[in-house]
Amino acid sequence: MNPFLELFFNVLDLYKLILIIWIILSWLISFNIVNRYQPFVSKLYNFLEQLTNPVLKYLRKYVPLIGSIDVTPIIVFIALNFLKNLLIYYAF
Repeated sequence: MNPFLELFFNVLDLYKLILIIWIILSWLISFNIVNRYQPFVSKLYNFLEQLTNPVLKYLRKYVPLIGSIDVTPIIVFIALNFLKNLLIYYAF
């Protein structure tokens, strides 16, 4: 396999992991399981939000909320998996 393609796949997987951690942390904060004002949690949440917010903010302009549920992270997961499978299919 092409090393640059392998690196790109690893970056995609890392972004999906960051997105999962951000989702779980935001749930823990919204259910008051974790205190957002604790310094470590605040720094971690802000860091993860800075990494995920540009993509999600762009999609939120076009995808409405379903009830009060934000489905943009699901769309990002589907798009990243589609991109990865597309590159695998056409690279080999």
